[in-house]
Amino acid sequence: MKPSSTKWLGTTLAHAQVPSPNINERVGGQSVSILLLHYTGMENAAKALHWLTAHESQVSCHYLVDERGAITQMVDENKRAWHAGSGSWRGKEDVNARSIGIEIHNPGHTHGYIDFPTQQMSAVADLCRDIVERHNISAREVLAHSDIAPVRKIDPGEKFDWRFLHQRGIGHWVDPEPLSGGSFLQQGDQGDAVLALQSLLKHYGYEIQLTGFFDEATRLAVAAFQRHFRQAKVDGVADQSTVATLHKLLRSLEA
Repeated sequence: MKPSSTKWLGTTLAHAQVPSPNINERVGGQSVSILLLHYTGMENAAKALHWLTAHESQVSCHYLVDERGAITQMVDENKRAWHAGSGSWRGKEDVNARSIGIEIHNPGHTHGYIDFPTQQMSAVADLCRDIVERHNISAREVLAHSDIAPVRKIDPGEKFDWRFLHQRGIGHWVDPEPLSGGSFLQQGDQGDAVLALQSLLKHYGYEIQLTGFFDEATRLAVAAFQRHFRQAKVDGVADQSTVATLHKLLRSLEA
């Protein structure tokens, strides 16, 4: 497939444009308020590019960043790409209608999950900064796919360097509290402490029901939070480190 010469709304950092047919209009002319980061979960970036631009795949995204840091644009930023799927953030569904999606090549957990190379992370940071500045996206709305769909998705995963992005002015971050012993909440627990945990996660933006029962959905929401903000241990158990880190994030929003 040859690169397109179409003039799209987008970054000047893209090395190529390869259009995807899997797009439609943003419903109701919604403006972009979320930047959503994924990993490709495929053996190589060429396969990912083919899949994201194949009609039969019914998926797409705005940008693909390969392991060398080369950026390919596939969808005009004015258009609704099909990257997020079902999910929500801060109580609102149809994330595709209000987001820009970046696929970052990494084999993912099913094909031998690896660290994201520095040159790739640098390109991702440059691209993210360009997008958030042009669309005035808040730090709190720079998200992982797993943040908006914790029951279905785990990408870009616990090896993605959110701290690296934050140091370059992108995304919300606090230094996570260190692992420690003490009390914890886990699947099967119930009561006011569980309800408080669910309320904190929901207040930050996660899709979770306030039941007071630590069910599978709560475990997956905790694990999604850990993948983004407390990566040292991802087990879906709300230990003191996880809860303290969540409190720090919320306090930093208030500040």
